[in-house]
Amino acid sequence: MKLRLICIGKLSETWQRNGANEYADRIQRYFPLDIVELKEEKGGRKGDTAGLLKREGGRILEKVPERAFLVVLDERGRSLGSEQLADIFAAEMLHGGRTWCLVIGGPYGLDPEVRKRADLILSLSKMTFTHQMARVFLLEQLYRSCTIIKNEPYHNR
Repeated sequence: MKLRLICIGKLSETWQRNGANEYADRIQRYFPLDIVELKEEKGGRKGDTAGLLKREGGRILEKVPERAFLVVLDERGRSLGSEQLADIFAAEMLHGGRTWCLVIGGPYGLDPEVRKRADLILSLSKMTFTHQMARVFLLEQLYRSCTIIKNEPYHNR
């Protein structure tokens, strides 16, 4: 099984890059991880937000492997605990073995076509986070899922 994380935009702060890299390195002890950063479209608030999202969405979908299990982060998505996410991850490993492709949109969200393609729409919290912070949180939760599945002490259950 492989993991692919598709993100709109780069991490602008050094501490965010350090945190994301730390968890990405930890995850790669368990699974190959490919992080794809796509350029953020400009012109949202005062411009054509729908057009911006459509352009970003098209570029995102081009990077999603055909048979991938697609997890899309969205504030209106399903809220799961860490162990619930690990259970879904483990079930997919056992029965599907498909690449898990995870998507974090930009500051204006995601095109509806990306959401339609998703196998799971996931919310990290009811609170709003920047798309850059969401990347660090998501990578930590993926690492936590790996340790839960392997029954390693990181999660402290």
